[in-house]
Amino acid sequence: MARRSSQTPPPGDFEERILDVDVVDEMQGSFLEYAYSVIYSRALPDARDGLKPVHRRILYQANEMGLRPDRAHVKCARVVGEVMGRLHPHGDASIYDSVVRMAQPFSMRLPLIDGHGNFGSLGNDDPPAAMRYTESRLTAASMAMVESIHEDTVDFGPNYDGSEQEPLALPAAFPNLLVNGATGIAVGMATNMPPHNLSEVVAAARHLIKHPSADLDTLMRFVPGPDLPTGGRIVGLSGIRDAYESGRGTFKIRATATVESVTARRKGIVVTELPYNVGPEKVISKIKDLVNAKKLQGIADVKDLTDREHGLRLVIEVKNGFVPEALLEQLYKLTPMEETFGINNVALVDGQPLTLGLKELLEVYVDHRFTVVRRRSDFRRRKREERLHLVEGLLVALVDIDEVIAIIRSSDNAQQAKERLMERFSLSETQTGYILDTPLRRLTRFDRVELEQEKAKLTSEIAELTEILESDSKLRSVVSSELGAVSKQFGTERRTVLLEAGAAPSAALSVPLEVADDPCRVLLSSTGLLARTADGEPFELSEKRAKHDVIVSAVPATARADVGVVTSAGRVLRLPVIDLPALPPTPSPTLAGGAAVGEFLRLEAGERVLALTTLDESSPGLALGTVQGVVKRVVPEWPANKDEFEVIALKDGDELVGAVELRTGEEDLVFVTSDAQLLRFPAGQVRPQGRPAGGMAGIKLADGARVLSFTAVDPAADAVVVSVAAASGTLSGDEQTSWKVTPFEQYPRKGRATGGVRCQRFLRGEDGLAFAWVGAAPARAATAKGAPVDLPERDPRRDGSGTPVTTPIAVVAGPA
Repeated sequence: MARRSSQTPPPGDFEERILDVDVVDEMQGSFLEYAYSVIYSRALPDARDGLKPVHRRILYQANEMGLRPDRAHVKCARVVGEVMGRLHPHGDASIYDSVVRMAQPFSMRLPLIDGHGNFGSLGNDDPPAAMRYTESRLTAASMAMVESIHEDTVDFGPNYDGSEQEPLALPAAFPNLLVNGATGIAVGMATNMPPHNLSEVVAAARHLIKHPSADLDTLMRFVPGPDLPTGGRIVGLSGIRDAYESGRGTFKIRATATVESVTARRKGIVVTELPYNVGPEKVISKIKDLVNAKKLQGIADVKDLTDREHGLRLVIEVKNGFVPEALLEQLYKLTPMEETFGINNVALVDGQPLTLGLKELLEVYVDHRFTVVRRRSDFRRRKREERLHLVEGLLVALVDIDEVIAIIRSSDNAQQAKERLMERFSLSETQTGYILDTPLRRLTRFDRVELEQEKAKLTSEIAELTEILESDSKLRSVVSSELGAVSKQFGTERRTVLLEAGAAPSAALSVPLEVADDPCRVLLSSTGLLARTADGEPFELSEKRAKHDVIVSAVPATARADVGVVTSAGRVLRLPVIDLPALPPTPSPTLAGGAAVGEFLRLEAGERVLALTTLDESSPGLALGTVQGVVKRVVPEWPANKDEFEVIALKDGDELVGAVELRTGEEDLVFVTSDAQLLRFPAGQVRPQGRPAGGMAGIKLADGARVLSFTAVDPAADAVVVSVAAASGTLSGDEQTSWKVTPFEQYPRKGRATGGVRCQRFLRGEDGLAFAWVGAAPARAATAKGAPVDLPERDPRRDGSGTPVTTPIAVVAGPA
């Protein structure tokens, strides 16, 4: 027990009084008063209009200020000042925070404030501007909340100092508590309600009006679950039913994400919707923390591409070698891309905090609308009865207007005139006063017709209002039709997807995070596109020719291995297979889904990609041929710690013209020169050399001649020689050109470093070969842009002349 010690009273005419107070009683009483104040006056919404006092005061005061949707915006500071000075006895920060939230389309399913300026961003990543910068006004939906408030539809009470009157609830033309949800922390209790779809909630309310005994399952056919402003996916509906039945439950919200090709060489996870109240910055920060802590693998980069035109777009680039679907499941598990929402439907009913289910919430709102419509109808009927009383009195006076005027003129004063008129025509004091106040110009024959029409209209309206007041079915019909009109005006499509099956573990959880090291084939097209197949089988092209389908090089590999890229500068560049796009296993695959070489490798000016190699040190190695007729077999000893290395020491002015990986070492090496000489000799005649060596003589060139083609051919294979002769030795311009396809078996083997045999006889005007190729059949030709070209039939003559051709070819290749 606390006791204050007695002290000497100060001088004066008063005496100090000391009271003994029990600390337990004082603390209990003060705490209960504080708790009740927080619960009733601040933290919990009213179940009728779904508003806390601060929100209700903002809407009411904005309506009193005339901030309607057809008026101009005003500074938020003005609204906050009016609300704080007249109605809300708390700081301006809480008022402005409430204004901001009611203006955010990502917080409210149906915003009640039309904001102009920066009102923040999703997840509060970008906080709103100060209230001196932003502007606001009411939305059409908030006008429906305050509609008919001055028609005695709701009770009013004194404000904090008794100088003003404020509504204790708004008329609320739609179920705002369910539509926009609510959050609040009181003393010993809290509320957390998700938003719902207006059309669905109104449909349930109208069904309940017609069928008051409807059960929960029936109502849930109209309201299957929450509909969040930010969309997303709700996985698992059992918790939602618990909440609709008991007022408490949980559900999981997942981001809406798809796997797309974000670059030519990478796939990514594109997030277009996030869970409720989760912003992209929160997701990005969590992903970076997990990556830095090495708890999350496979993410190359995260980009926030959100803008006003396309909305939310969060791009998570996936490293090559990782399965995007499996990574997405990890993101759901470890980041805010999946959140749990706990429903706690606590609201005030008749001033008491109660936990309500879906049916109870709808019943409270429907009963409130019954009261509002009933009180509004009674108010309107009284007003119309009062007006009808005046109209009837005026009509009585118009019947004998001359006598009325005579009585007024012969009276000494207005009071005497009133008494004489009341006595003469049996009028009430109100009717008589109205007649005396009416200007003479209105007492004409035409005004009598208008008054009679007004009387008929008033009589009809009074009868209709009386029917509403006296008939419960009529009252229900009016409330239901008004709800239907609101739904038609403000209803929108559902944004949140409900997934019952999502409650179970996803099938992607069983998929390994990293791509398996399965066999595949790496392909290089004539247009410089790289890709890999989904398996190690040969790449079989469809019979129908397509652009990019000429494969100039193909090597077997595995998904997590490396291959080499041989260039015209005599370099081998290491290329990870996992970086290459995988071609879908379609019946007619093409390489159009590949990516350009420049996406993976950096080439020097004038350097060209010639072929691919497996970097397999157990193979016989590479066979190389240069423009100046040098040949080399390279010992397959590839440095494991280098991404690029040289495989031949080229002389000045020389460059590689062909490169091929030997399979058995028993192949024939073939040179074709610009003067139409073809040399074929066994690969065994070339001694393998180390990488720094410069090679040896391959073919003896005539003066001015150069090597056009070099390759290796299996002697047992069905191979052909394709050659194209031209006037200037090139395929540019409109010069005469001719081509020829000859069986490879027509050309005999010769010794290394000899001149070979002629492969095509020139026509008149042709000076040399412009193009040559040797390889396995069937051969496929294409232009420089990859367009397919059909080759002529085989010519059995080894040194015969070609047939004229009008379509210039740039590349020929055999089976992949």
